[in-house]
Amino acid sequence: MALVKLPQMQTDNVMSTLPMSMNASRARSRPNDSRNRRNRNLLSVEDTPIPILDYDLIKWINDIDGLKGRHVKNTSEDAHNMFMENYHRMFVKPTKKVGLPIHMERRIMYRSSQSSVTHKATGPTTEDRKTKKAVEQFPSHNIRDYLPLLHKQRKSEDPAAVKEENYRTLRKLLRKLPFERSAVDNDRIYSILKTFDFFKENIPANILKELCVVMISEQWKDTDFTVFGNNGLHMILKGTATPLTYPHFYTGDGSVIFRDPTPILHEDPQEILHSGEVFGTLKKVEGREASTRILSVVTCEPNCEFLVISASDYNRVIEQIKHREHTEKVNLLLSCGQYKLWPRQPLLKVANLIEWINYPPNTVLVSEGYKAPYIAFIKSGHCHVLRQVDVMQTLKNGKREKRTKQVVMGKLETSESFAELSILLDEPITCSIVTATSVELGIIKPESIKALDEVTIQLFKQSNTHTFGDLTKENIQDEYMEQEMKREWNEFKHGVVVDVINSKGIRPGYGKWAK
Repeated sequence: MALVKLPQMQTDNVMSTLPMSMNASRARSRPNDSRNRRNRNLLSVEDTPIPILDYDLIKWINDIDGLKGRHVKNTSEDAHNMFMENYHRMFVKPTKKVGLPIHMERRIMYRSSQSSVTHKATGPTTEDRKTKKAVEQFPSHNIRDYLPLLHKQRKSEDPAAVKEENYRTLRKLLRKLPFERSAVDNDRIYSILKTFDFFKENIPANILKELCVVMISEQWKDTDFTVFGNNGLHMILKGTATPLTYPHFYTGDGSVIFRDPTPILHEDPQEILHSGEVFGTLKKVEGREASTRILSVVTCEPNCEFLVISASDYNRVIEQIKHREHTEKVNLLLSCGQYKLWPRQPLLKVANLIEWINYPPNTVLVSEGYKAPYIAFIKSGHCHVLRQVDVMQTLKNGKREKRTKQVVMGKLETSESFAELSILLDEPITCSIVTATSVELGIIKPESIKALDEVTIQLFKQSNTHTFGDLTKENIQDEYMEQEMKREWNEFKHGVVVDVINSKGIRPGYGKWAK
């Protein structure tokens, strides 16, 4: 609303000229000011409409002769009476609506109340956002419209009920085509499939997450319909099926030999596969058509639904993961300075030997004086490098004896490597390496190095040096003395602060110092 600049008037004069009824009503309303302020904070069904101003009338009021202004020091009584009679007319009342009343607000609030009942325990959904937006736009005094926004739906702890709910969720999400599903849908599918023993035991988590993007759903309405399993892995989501041949599931490891041309019929024709059981294969049996009877089943009920991962999609995902991991390994080698000028061919050979491994903080990777267990390339995190030094230490009884101490001489950051020469020359490493943070390493084991040709091994030897092997005993002792002096100085400062605090009766953590 635009601000209107009215002529300056003396407040006392204006208040004195107000009618007595207005003063009395204002006086009566003062005790209820706090109550009114609280009421204004409450939600109301309809907000007070913003008044519309008549700017022509405002201009006419400002031009009344006799009002106090820049050039007129006092306001005349006639001008004041005319102002008081006409100032309220500058607020234009809204026009009345013609026709029957519209109850859209009540309809929206009713829909929001109904949708709040079906609030999913998986978090805010699109319907929840619509409900929240409707409640914000059309406030209500009904507490049922606000509780679903604060609390999630209570989930049943019965394993059978949870599994049945998972089947319903999978059927709902997989009915969408792969390109129609969002990242949230794929994550939901992944979290459900992790609860099934088959996927947890037979498919690694990183591969399963990629497969959730390409999974589809198949539905067969007829009974006694043959579903061929050689084209992919099938899991029953709804209905039952009977295996045609033995076995009905193939892992692809070559442990099972299928009879050709007639497969072995299933020994127990009464065996029935229920929801959650699988048949088919992730690796297609070579030499057999997709419509062969091996790994096939027959539906026992109408409207059976299956989760399907085709063998071609599985192979494509595996190749993509391998290619992505190989690219990460090559980039890790190239990020290390000593390998940037290597030829492409030996670089790829070394990258094929790298394996990933993770360590938590404060883990000893290599000990000084021992052979390193592997060559390591730091992908993330950093490590401390320690060297041993012999020092004389005074005991409490006054005797002095020789002790071996560890001194931090530096640290290894991301995109650095260590223990190359220790592995290639088969000799102890010159320092100890301890993880300072969570570390992800790319490692090459000693037995894998033997598979490299002589040229690549010579490149290793020429490109690397001993990790912190150029340090002398004097350097280590000087570093130890400097660190000990810093430690003693910090302990002295801490002792002085504690003495000052105790002298004033301050006890941290007690009384008024507990906060």
